[in-house]
Amino acid sequence: MARPQELLEDNPGKKMLLLANEAIARGVLEAGVRLVALYPGTPSSEIGNNLTAMAPHIPNFYFEFSTNEKVALEVAGAAAIAGVRSMMVCKGPGLNVAADPFFSLAYVGVRAGMVIVVADDPSMWSSQNENDSRYYALMGNMPMMEPSDPIEAKSMLLEAYKFSEMFELPVLFRTTTRVNHTRAPVEFGQIPTLPQKVEFEKEPFRFVPIPSVARTRHPWLLKQIKKAQEVSETSSLNFIEGEGELGIITCGVSYNYVRESLAEMNIQAEIFKLGITHPIPEKKIISFLRNHKQVVIVEELEPFIETHTRRLAQLHGVSVEILGKEQGYFSRVGEYSPRIAMEALCKVINCNTTINWQDIDERARKIPDIPPRPPLLCAGCPHRATYYAIRAATRGKAIYPSDIGCYTLSIAPPLETADILFDMGSSITTACGLAEVTDQDVVATIGDSTFFASGLPGIVDAVYNQHRICLVVLDNRTTAMTGHQPHPGTGVTGMQKHVKPLDIEEVCKGLGVKYVKTVYPFESIAGLVAEVREMVKWARDNHSPAVLVSKEPCALLTAADRRREGIELPKYYVESEMCNSCKRCLNRLSCPAMYMDPETEKAVIDETLCNLCGTCVAVCPQGAIKREVE
Repeated sequence: MARPQELLEDNPGKKMLLLANEAIARGVLEAGVRLVALYPGTPSSEIGNNLTAMAPHIPNFYFEFSTNEKVALEVAGAAAIAGVRSMMVCKGPGLNVAADPFFSLAYVGVRAGMVIVVADDPSMWSSQNENDSRYYALMGNMPMMEPSDPIEAKSMLLEAYKFSEMFELPVLFRTTTRVNHTRAPVEFGQIPTLPQKVEFEKEPFRFVPIPSVARTRHPWLLKQIKKAQEVSETSSLNFIEGEGELGIITCGVSYNYVRESLAEMNIQAEIFKLGITHPIPEKKIISFLRNHKQVVIVEELEPFIETHTRRLAQLHGVSVEILGKEQGYFSRVGEYSPRIAMEALCKVINCNTTINWQDIDERARKIPDIPPRPPLLCAGCPHRATYYAIRAATRGKAIYPSDIGCYTLSIAPPLETADILFDMGSSITTACGLAEVTDQDVVATIGDSTFFASGLPGIVDAVYNQHRICLVVLDNRTTAMTGHQPHPGTGVTGMQKHVKPLDIEEVCKGLGVKYVKTVYPFESIAGLVAEVREMVKWARDNHSPAVLVSKEPCALLTAADRRREGIELPKYYVESEMCNSCKRCLNRLSCPAMYMDPETEKAVIDETLCNLCGTCVAVCPQGAIKREVE
């Protein structure tokens, strides 16, 4: 992985092997972007991770990890209206959070270039849904570009800023997981000098969309997107290559799969590769359709381009067979691959070509099989101790609304403390709804970063409406799942400045929560169980929300700190003679650092995985788990 200081080099012509996310971070410099705001989310995480490391070394540049995606879009949008280039970054579901300002921003437009990078996640490697963000461009009448690889991720980003300023509109810059995490040699360009602070020019009857203003801005927006469509017709980002009777229209990473498939199958086809996927070059597509009897549309997830293509064929009376998702050649679910593209193309051409499927499968088998590993909370994760206590205190009979983060993995046995989840912040609000329609105890859990991102409105609702909910805030001092980015409770900003952190307990008190306590899960499991029981009883007796803040740093952070400082701490071990093989440590705690020795049938702790939390000591009824004497 490229180091952030290498991305800062002002060395035009130099080539580096970069992830697309790193290429986008480099593109920020070359495009002269003055401000970037984002909320971290995989598969876009490396963009922010690199920018936060680079930011203190870039004169006149500002970067922040915003409280959530809505905030990030509003911060970046304001900067672009003030007259400097800006960027907002999020993952697919994050754009849902930012949808409100997204549509207003399209109406009022921007004065300087603005790009909204949204990273969709086909196959849901790290997301709760397969958001296809392209429809936001359609609904918002906003231009959209889609790179196919890291090289285009940078070069197309520079074009996106020009496009944005040409039409005074933000540009949606859509990537997908396979693009974000692919590497390619990216050539560096020049880094311009960033402007200092600008003077904001007031224009309220453009930038304050009261109804009378919005009525004039909507026709303006439609005119702008029409102009963008005309430019799309001649843009080099939309190009045709190859030749053959078969026509293929594609975009994004699917373009790479198409090229690889055609080479593997040794067949000829004319490819229309779209870089600008909204507004599409309608005249060019109509002309392309008229030159072919069959046209295949290859795109992941929804039939976005396919629907546009069918509309144009019908509207202009073009007699052409359009093949894609509608006839079942391609799925609307999951990522594609060269094999998927080959199988679909084989059906289209009746597979008269010679394809050695056996050879293809044999090449795939050369990649060694990796044993399946279900996602688990890390060894030493403080969330495991907290969830163990929650389940023990409630005997598994409560309802457990969960939220977005590492802790959602508590859904798996034996913890089984995740019963309902919609989106970020929904643990608190779903708990409110459940508490009003059931007599069961409701114990919700939310992470510290998520608490600040979208949990506060739920707390306000619970306090004001006196919902008898229990909330445990799992404060591991970081945004762990997306790569340990800071948040308002950590005391570090995106510019690497140290500031006073917001205290979650004090925030809850300020919002009117009467019962708030901070606990430390590794101090005493028995004590933590008692605290959960007391919280549940208080909420039930007082018919009001109660909160526990379970505070302990992420195990990966503490382990990294020990390695960095060269600290060696005493290890935990199992006294095999005392172990009676009851398996409670495995069946109740399920720490991945523990296993049963197949020969002795006794519990064993793997020292290479153990993060020294000591939770297992309290769980063992025999007292067989001990710690070495210093």
